[in-house]
Amino acid sequence: MHKAGQLLSVGQVAERLALKPATIRRKILERRIDYIKIGRAVRIPSEAIDRIIEEGWREPVKGARP
Repeated sequence: MHKAGQLLSVGQVAERLALKPATIRRKILERRIDYIKIGRAVRIPSEAIDRIIEEGWREPVKGARP
């Protein structure tokens, strides 16, 4: 289990959700996963993943790329 407040890489999130990293990147582009950009790196707060597990995916933002 991840600590509260931990930032995860795309690869770590993909592994935790049993998905491909490309799927996680697509969900980020669709604004369905909260993320933080640190320079060119993308990190996902562990709380966002906990929320997805508990509630499911959020609706995409209108006008977001598919």
